[in-house]
Amino acid sequence: MITADLLQGEELAHLGTEAAREACLAPLPDELHPRVREALAAQGIAELFTHQAEAWETAARDEHLIVTTGTASGKTLAFNLPILDALAREPKRRALYLYPTKALAQDQLRSLGTFRLPRLRAAIYDGDTVAERRWQVRKWANVILTNPDMLHVGVLPHHDRWGDVLTNLEYVVVDEAHVYRGVFGSHVGNVLRRLRRLARVYGAEPQFLLASATIANPGDLARGLIGAEATVIGDDGAPRAERTVALWNPPLTDEEAGLRASALGEASRLMADLVQRGLRTLCFAKSRRAAELIHRFTADRLGDDSRLSPYRAGYTPAQRREIERRLLEGELLGVSATNALELGIDIGLLDCVISVGFPGTVASLRQQWGRAGRRGHGLAVLVASEDALDQYFMREPETLLERRVEAAILDHENPRVLDGHVLAAAYEAPLDDADRELLGNAALERAALLPELRATKAGYVWAGRDYPAARVSLRSTGPESFTIVDASSGAVLGIAEQERAYSTVHEGAIYLHLGESYRVLELDHTARAAVVQPFKGDYYTQAKKETSTVIVEAARGGGRLGLDLNFGRVVVTEQVVGYQKKSIQTQESLELVPLELPQTEFETEAIWFSPEPWMLEGLGDMPRLLGSLHAAEHSLIALLPLWAMCDRWDIGGLSTNIHFQTGAPTIFVYDGHAGGVGITERGFDAFEGWVADTARLLDGCPCEHGCPSCVQSPKCGNLNEPLDKAGALALLERMLEQA
Repeated sequence: MITADLLQGEELAHLGTEAAREACLAPLPDELHPRVREALAAQGIAELFTHQAEAWETAARDEHLIVTTGTASGKTLAFNLPILDALAREPKRRALYLYPTKALAQDQLRSLGTFRLPRLRAAIYDGDTVAERRWQVRKWANVILTNPDMLHVGVLPHHDRWGDVLTNLEYVVVDEAHVYRGVFGSHVGNVLRRLRRLARVYGAEPQFLLASATIANPGDLARGLIGAEATVIGDDGAPRAERTVALWNPPLTDEEAGLRASALGEASRLMADLVQRGLRTLCFAKSRRAAELIHRFTADRLGDDSRLSPYRAGYTPAQRREIERRLLEGELLGVSATNALELGIDIGLLDCVISVGFPGTVASLRQQWGRAGRRGHGLAVLVASEDALDQYFMREPETLLERRVEAAILDHENPRVLDGHVLAAAYEAPLDDADRELLGNAALERAALLPELRATKAGYVWAGRDYPAARVSLRSTGPESFTIVDASSGAVLGIAEQERAYSTVHEGAIYLHLGESYRVLELDHTARAAVVQPFKGDYYTQAKKETSTVIVEAARGGGRLGLDLNFGRVVVTEQVVGYQKKSIQTQESLELVPLELPQTEFETEAIWFSPEPWMLEGLGDMPRLLGSLHAAEHSLIALLPLWAMCDRWDIGGLSTNIHFQTGAPTIFVYDGHAGGVGITERGFDAFEGWVADTARLLDGCPCEHGCPSCVQSPKCGNLNEPLDKAGALALLERMLEQA
């Protein structure tokens, strides 16, 4: 056993075993083209896993499909096989492969090259493809690897250049489909509908082959992305080694404040021990800086870094390829990585995987852990941070280990998302009633209302001079966003929606991008840009803001846990009035800096409820009432990502001792993106389980008055005042008594 003498001590919160699983095999299809059969034989593949065979049969019936099996289960071969067979028979056919990152497209290009099939002509078409090479790819390649952003702005608006590709487009692969959720997924769902529409204009009806990490609703996700039913292939036929699972909690350094020893230090200690034993180990961290620090701490412990390497975005493709090769061949034993390696890059199976901090979803954690198990046994470790979810899992291991993976949620009909794609579609070809089947009724209804479109006999057409796709970011719900620019290099680091910009990139804010810290030098309202510079200081910032909500409409409601629970539309008004500098080491408040920024207002989806008076008995005196409601709101927000596949930063909330519309103490939890993307509706559906989890979180936290592991929030607009942990627990427990 790998772990007998390693994982001991008070830090070990849980130790368990996941049983091994034998492979379920099926013969290669009789009708497989001889060249493809030979190519498989050259790679030592004489049989398929049963899910690969099922994908072959489903593709042969011309059905869309989504394969949702574990890490390293051969999903890539499942979608490659029917395409390679088709191209071996008729190389004029075309296939389009979509990947969320350029690194994944590069990895797949290498993978396809290993088949050495003479009629296979694969090429990458993305932002790095030089201009003189682009026309060659369009003319020559029969497998084109790209990403949704390039499809959105580089292909669809210029479809006249892509006529031959679209006419012969037979397959579209959407790999890592679970990444396309929330706002990003809602946009990608519209991009794929536009692709289907233009392919139909050119006489093609491509078949969609999707692959995803294990999620709760693969059929719903596929339907949301492509606007059509897809057959779900989820019975995993791949083998799995026995795996030891450990939850590791750094020791408390300040019991009252809830502060713990560094998760990075603990992870480096574990990795050093594993590497010393000759075990191939991959350590996932949430940021570039964390990955680099774990590498440095581990090297310091070992006194040697020849068998170690960090791996993160920002390295050149050649550097990343070299690290992948050395890890695959066993030259490297310890690699610390960001989640750039979580997605499907082929580095083989490893002995051990360490995840530093819960990565946000059970699905993501399972995908990371899925790489552990190379020689008949694997070790998977979660090293907890101080975050509320991490600490909840340390105290209640079964809520993590026995929990189903989450559902991926998107809403392609959100008007803030949909409008830009309606304009783009009208630019690409006139919009008429025939488009309802692919684009949906909502698209035609919005077209009638958008002033940039002109009604003609052919349908709605674009009346502007530019092309509208260029206005639409796939990661924002609105055009009113700020570009974040590095002052030293001029590089665009990202965008911030207007409703978030004032609280995240105000002047003086410390902005995190891929784990790196930047200080905002200027927020330019005219140029709509935040100018930032790298920051090496030892504090972070938290915006202080005043928030109010107006209920627009209750769409759903009913008696739940002894009170009236509502879901519907609200308008959120926010104004940032200052920011606080806080020490990273001690969490101490260093300075409160006033700001004068405009109000922002956005409409979104929310749930809200007013506790019955008896639920608030003993909590009714100010400020205890407000502190109890406020703490309950924070802890509910901390646990909602468990039920909706989202990040804590995607959610907002408000608690008030009396709301002008309800006339009573009220708690609101709302989608942080304008229009909403289904997050709080998921909370409405799972309200009882969500509240039960939240009560367990509060009850199990050892602090007395509240800490970062239960009720304190890193994004609280009131700077975590007032908060009453005991009052919040009393309220939630009284609600649960009514279950």
